[in-house]
Amino acid sequence: MLSNSSILITGGTGSFGYTFVPLTLAKYNPRRLVIFSRDEMKQWEMAKLYGNDPRVRFFIGDVRDKDRLARALQGIDYVVHAAATKIVPTSEYNPFECVKTNILGAMNLIDACIDKGVKRVVALSTDKASSPANLYGATKLASDKLFVAGNSYAGKDSTQFSVVRYGNVMGSRGSVIPFFMSIAEKGVLPITDDRMTRFMITLEQGVELVWHAFDDMVGGEIYVKKIPSMKVADIARAVAPNARQDIVGIRPGEKLHEQMIGEEDALYTYEYPEHFKILPAINNWSEDPVRINGGVKVAPDFTYSSSNNKEWMSVSQLHDWISKNLNTVGKI
Repeated sequence: MLSNSSILITGGTGSFGYTFVPLTLAKYNPRRLVIFSRDEMKQWEMAKLYGNDPRVRFFIGDVRDKDRLARALQGIDYVVHAAATKIVPTSEYNPFECVKTNILGAMNLIDACIDKGVKRVVALSTDKASSPANLYGATKLASDKLFVAGNSYAGKDSTQFSVVRYGNVMGSRGSVIPFFMSIAEKGVLPITDDRMTRFMITLEQGVELVWHAFDDMVGGEIYVKKIPSMKVADIARAVAPNARQDIVGIRPGEKLHEQMIGEEDALYTYEYPEHFKILPAINNWSEDPVRINGGVKVAPDFTYSSSNNKEWMSVSQLHDWISKNLNTVGKI
């Protein structure tokens, strides 16, 4: 589907973009891949990786600017929406800015994609959008709802929208693994709560989920990858086994456990070998056989949380992963 097409990724200089762009170029050889973001220095640094590759283009712009989006989307077939204000404390202390990017930016993109005849859009979501406990999660829940409803807004045979949702990306910039690594030499690692758990996913797995969504989507689906969980205390042990752990308490807006599917979504959720799919509650789309596509409906009280997960990552497994990816941890 993506072969010989024109693709645009918003927020493309972030961690996801650094993995999505080279993997997509290698697998699909698109005609054009546009990195749309607002930080010129990040674009300049990323451009060095691709030299004079005619397929890769860079476009300065902000999802808050609908006119600029419309210009960037000229001739684009597929869009990945990765732009977001996503650091929980930053969002709590700058709520207006978070709303402008995560909600108003989503509205701008939906309108612009419909107006420009984009074929399919996949928006990146987060576990924090399920039963949100902080502003970031609340804005991403609103964004998810907007992209789902965008299919009805677009009308039949127009732009299709879907969402992919996943948790903690292993080794990404600003995440817990590079943070622990940066202070491990001090011999003390701060742990918010020794019961805290998190989902663990690699950037490559996130990219593969986006590819699957583009191939599978009819419109309005939320795709949730099956991934292992891990206790934050065990993550610390994998990074620095001899360090003392200091319990410092949960930060404002932080959850004890991550959740990607809440009980309220169970009535519309189907299970597949490697993922779950939450279908839209609106327009009876959750009963559409084409959208269900062979899935098995989950139990009415089903939830998918990092605390009740069937699959867990061990300390040795994470230690091995860190050893193999030492050169990229915290850098993308």
